[in-house]
Amino acid sequence: MTHFNNPSTLKTSSLVLLLCLAALSSPVLAEKPDWAGNGKGKKKQAQEEQANVDIQIGAYFGERQRAAASEYYEAQGRAGKCPPGLAKKHNGCQPPGQAKKWKLGQRLERDVVVYPVPQDVVVRIGLPPAGYRYVRVLNDVLLVAVGSNMVVDAIEDLMR
Repeated sequence: MTHFNNPSTLKTSSLVLLLCLAALSSPVLAEKPDWAGNGKGKKKQAQEEQANVDIQIGAYFGERQRAAASEYYEAQGRAGKCPPGLAKKHNGCQPPGQAKKWKLGQRLERDVVVYPVPQDVVVRIGLPPAGYRYVRVLNDVLLVAVGSNMVVDAIEDLMR
């Protein structure tokens, strides 16, 4: 045990011990193999890409979606099933003679009454993109941005 009393041996032993501890405690840097899955970072990136879908004002709904929504609401009108708010008017599901209270590219006014779009219609026209929702205002189905309530596109005059 006399060799630990030697200062140079003690320094060397301490240095070796420190290097071993440093090597054991350092992180191992390796990439995941392809079979290991996406991981949290890639999943988040995919969600952000989906949320960043470029939606043009007035260019979301296509003819197929307009026809599907119109077909649904016209069938409801023929069956005497007016949407809430119009049924009590007893005028064949026609909205009151007031001007529209919404415009493409503008926020919905606070006093505009919105109704949910039935699940049958959502299935026919497809789910809205992330960050958007469908609402019905009188005889129109609108695609609005969640949070701001900006009207992005519309299917108009569904029961005429």
